[in-house]
Amino acid sequence: MSRQAPSYIADAPGELLLWPEQASSVARELDYLFYSLVGASVLAVVLIGGTMFCFTIYYRAGSGRGRGSGFIERHSRRIEIGSVVATLIIFLSIFAWAGSLYFREFSGAPGAMTVNVVAKQWMWKLHHPNGVREINELHVPVGRKIELRMTSQDVIHSFYVPAFRLKRDVLPHRYVSMWFEATEPGVYSLFCAEYCGADHSRMRGKVVAMRPGDFQQWLAEREAPLSPAEAGEALFAALGCSGCHSPRSDVRAPSLAGLHGQPVPLAGGSTVIADDAYLRDSILLPRKYVVAGYQPIMPSYEGQVSEAEILELIAYIRSLDTVVESGR
Repeated sequence: MSRQAPSYIADAPGELLLWPEQASSVARELDYLFYSLVGASVLAVVLIGGTMFCFTIYYRAGSGRGRGSGFIERHSRRIEIGSVVATLIIFLSIFAWAGSLYFREFSGAPGAMTVNVVAKQWMWKLHHPNGVREINELHVPVGRKIELRMTSQDVIHSFYVPAFRLKRDVLPHRYVSMWFEATEPGVYSLFCAEYCGADHSRMRGKVVAMRPGDFQQWLAEREAPLSPAEAGEALFAALGCSGCHSPRSDVRAPSLAGLHGQPVPLAGGSTVIADDAYLRDSILLPRKYVVAGYQPIMPSYEGQVSEAEILELIAYIRSLDTVVESGR
């Protein structure tokens, strides 16, 4: 790679740049939003503080100027209404701008390359779609959207890449996701931005953004025995899940083919969407959601599978949707 690592990822303490470079598709617009907020705040301080200062001088004790007549009495209503309307317009404009950025960043990215991320004290474990695994490093191609599907194995962490303006809390027992698109090849620092224990400061890593050709070469040089879906299929069989959920099974259990993202009727008349959180709960807490028409006979696998393995099982179940679609 032609670029040197930016200085703010150096190991020496205190070498954190005030303004990291802009290396993602949203970084520039987020910076503009930040500058606008700062500018609006400075303008408000100058106008309000300046007005207060002028009034304290103009109407100071001993000036002989009355405070209950003249300009203030004649024009205060116009000033009040104008200031309120102007403030409201500025606030709503910034809110709409920030809201559009937020929804764009967290609403998903169709066609993105999905990377599973498991945070634990004190490391980041990453699993690429082709099976390549990394710890505290994430290699990605420039110009392609990358979706991170993240969870924590223990406590709250926070995935933070300053150069990408990317930050998301990673929570235990929950799945969160966000996407980014690197625009500049380089090596960028990855931090945990949530205090997570004694060695929190050591929970550092790096994101290596590579040109597409270099990334494909990097993938080819790494051993990738099983993709997440393939690893999940092997684990599915090893845990004996196919003994009940296979179409040829003698045990009556819900079919998993085409399940992900679909409404599931539950005993009691309610309905739940079979998203990643539902699948996780069904593996660890099978009695939490009992499917209508079935008995609660599935055992719990809590303590038998790790968070990374649960993500692999979910990847396998999600892959069954493709099998169903291709068979139509």
